[in-house]
Amino acid sequence: MKAAVGCDHAGFVLKRAVLDFLKERGIEVQDFGTFSEDRVDYPDFALEVARAVSLGDADCGVLLCGTGIGMAVAANKVSGVRASACNDVESARMAKAHNDLNVITLGGRFIKPEQVRGILDAWLATPFEGGRHVQRLNKIAMAEQTTLSVGSSGEGRVAIFNHPLVQHKVGIIRDKDTNVKEFRALVQEIAGLMVYEITRNLPLQEIEVETPVARTKAQTLAGKTIAVVPVLRAGLGMVDGILQLIPNAKVGHIGLYRDPDTLVPVEYYCKLPQDVEERDVFVLDPMLATGGSASAAISLIKERGGKKVSLVCLIAAPEGIERVHREHPDVDVFIASLDSHLNDHGYIVPGLGDAGDRLFGTK
Repeated sequence: MKAAVGCDHAGFVLKRAVLDFLKERGIEVQDFGTFSEDRVDYPDFALEVARAVSLGDADCGVLLCGTGIGMAVAANKVSGVRASACNDVESARMAKAHNDLNVITLGGRFIKPEQVRGILDAWLATPFEGGRHVQRLNKIAMAEQTTLSVGSSGEGRVAIFNHPLVQHKVGIIRDKDTNVKEFRALVQEIAGLMVYEITRNLPLQEIEVETPVARTKAQTLAGKTIAVVPVLRAGLGMVDGILQLIPNAKVGHIGLYRDPDTLVPVEYYCKLPQDVEERDVFVLDPMLATGGSASAAISLIKERGGKKVSLVCLIAAPEGIERVHREHPDVDVFIASLDSHLNDHGYIVPGLGDAGDRLFGTK
């Protein structure tokens, strides 16, 4: 069994008792810190531990802060994690029996080191009861089916869309036998589904409208909102799917080619909305491979005043995400699939080939 452990400054002293207990039980431990009583931000450690559990790198997690509450709030933002503050034996036992708790959080200001053994023993030894509780946990899992946060760099997030419709359509466009017409339609549909969820938190304002029956209050988008900027040429395939949902979005275009000698992206066209600084800008590029073109496109938008920029891709390689967040740590990256790696020719594996060629029927 593997356990991921993390704490902030308020949980640091109690963490020693946790580590000792887990090692006595023969449990392999990965300690994510912190490693002193210097003041730190608890979400940094909660999210690292929660991701380890969510991705299967650890079987369970233990988090410690002053009360256990903040750590639980942060950890529960990661899909697949069920975290709760359990500062006594009975709550630890019930949390496992009824909620199948996979991350336990403890309060360093409430628990003495000698209490750790009893609480963790109750949590680890209690079996999940199943039965009626399975249906309830399934409902929670369904609420997580839209996006799965898998990492962050700086302030920018990385989010994978694991909605069944998105994943179904991604499977079809991966198939080398999918024809151009179907491929093009599916790319539009996936882009629309992704942006539908990405825009969940757009600000609204109340207006008054008259229905055929009476006047009533309604909601409308507040102020100037969206600009979509495809990276030519493959990004064009995503535009119509978004405009079907947000027809008033403004559309910019960025054209880049790779210098054959330096391999550096070179701008040959850039046309953006004049009010780009007032809009949420979505850069569209189906494939995030090396990240060079996407990062260059984001730079061009920022140079022209863009302040809130996100990157929307269908398929990404870890190398591309790393470069974008190294050069633009404030940019959120939204993807439908995080693939394994780049091959020697710079193609994403398993990927789907050249998205531009498959969209437009070229070789």
